[in-house]
Amino acid sequence: MSPKDYLLASDFDQTLSFNDSGILLSEMLGIPGFEEKCAGLASMHLVNQGAELSYLLLHDPEYRRVRKEDLEEVGRRIRLKQHIGVLAGVLESLQDFRFTFCVVSAAPEEVIRSALAGIVPPERIHGTRFRYDPANGEIQSIIRAPAGYGKVAVLDQLRTQLGLSGDRIVYVGDGGSDVHVMLHVNRLEGLTVAVSENRFLTPIARRTVLSDDVLSVLVPVLEEIVGMDASGIRAFFGFHGFVLQEWDKARTDSLLIRGAPLNPFPAVA
Repeated sequence: MSPKDYLLASDFDQTLSFNDSGILLSEMLGIPGFEEKCAGLASMHLVNQGAELSYLLLHDPEYRRVRKEDLEEVGRRIRLKQHIGVLAGVLESLQDFRFTFCVVSAAPEEVIRSALAGIVPPERIHGTRFRYDPANGEIQSIIRAPAGYGKVAVLDQLRTQLGLSGDRIVYVGDGGSDVHVMLHVNRLEGLTVAVSENRFLTPIARRTVLSDDVLSVLVPVLEEIVGMDASGIRAFFGFHGFVLQEWDKARTDSLLIRGAPLNPFPAVA
């Protein structure tokens, strides 16, 4: 029997890493006000959420001095979450299943490739791609920006290349920039996993997992796709040399109630 093929696609900034590429680049170059500039772009709805850094690199005078080597240096400084390199190997150990692990992110491709060098093959990394001036190395234009619906387009292209149906997609993300792609994957009956408590994302994602270890995304994969129960998942991790020391499954209701009713509640009999 041939294995069941799946695409596991993940965002990068604060999904596979602890850092935001734009913040780290700004700190490295001594450029203040990055978050304020991003907030201003968001309030004007000028760019897709997640593409703010790309816009600034192309249009902001302070960021026009950024070159390819600067982006590569940022990648080398990014602090990654644990066991990214182990994830693909563990997925390969699943009998009857075959996962293709890709990174789809609005972060500059040079940053991601530098950060994940020797961990994820370059051809599996799909970030924002720039065209550079051959004379001075300045960024001339954006070739591709996987942000908003742009991320949906890249994911669909990968799905087509792999010949997969929509229910064979797993997408992992952390923030508001992942909303469009998660809605798209949900519509295709794929599996969406949030790795943060972002208030826009967690109501949309089918599963939410909070951990500093990338292997945590295996839990919903093993439950929803492979069909393992909790004891099977613990045994699977143990077989690969890992212990689920703390695993709290909880659902939290967050409410804010103001004012008083126009009419009193009826008495409960």
